[in-house]
Amino acid sequence: MQFKYETDRLRLEILPQEQGWAVCRFYKDNKDFLEPFEPKRPENFYTSEFHSVNLACEHRGFLNLSHIRYWLFPRNKPTNSVPIGSICFNSIQRGAFQKCAVGYKLSQASCHQGYMLEALSYLLPIILEDLKLHRIEAFVQPDNASSVQLLTRLGFREEGYLCSYAEINGEWKDHLLFSYVNSISQ
Repeated sequence: MQFKYETDRLRLEILPQEQGWAVCRFYKDNKDFLEPFEPKRPENFYTSEFHSVNLACEHRGFLNLSHIRYWLFPRNKPTNSVPIGSICFNSIQRGAFQKCAVGYKLSQASCHQGYMLEALSYLLPIILEDLKLHRIEAFVQPDNASSVQLLTRLGFREEGYLCSYAEINGEWKDHLLFSYVNSISQ
């Protein structure tokens, strides 16, 4: 597993804590767009300090392969620019499960340009192979048609409806469960 990958149009990077300012800027620039789809934020969420500490935790999670978040950048942008999104592989379980969950987000300006399809198409085989996983799960609100379409294009299967699954922006929301099963591990 590497700290940085490149696709045709993107750089996918594990960020050091010094880039907390860039992550903070991403969230500030997309606050109105992202907040309706995410958990309520702590008071200090929109500070560089918060994101620097969070990036340090994510770096440790990457090193012990327990939590992996790649930040997305256009390949033609400088290294110290603001990301356009992220992909996170979390809730990594071993033993009889050998699975994780995936979550992702893009800036409003970067939606509907195929960036997430490109990034996930690239990362999914790496995560499955390097972590020796059998299954990746994704949880999506039923009215998020773009995400449902993305997961379907990637080969995820819808497996169930989860009532009041997660508290999103202060309200308990239903979610659909999608899974991608590693056919090589069977």
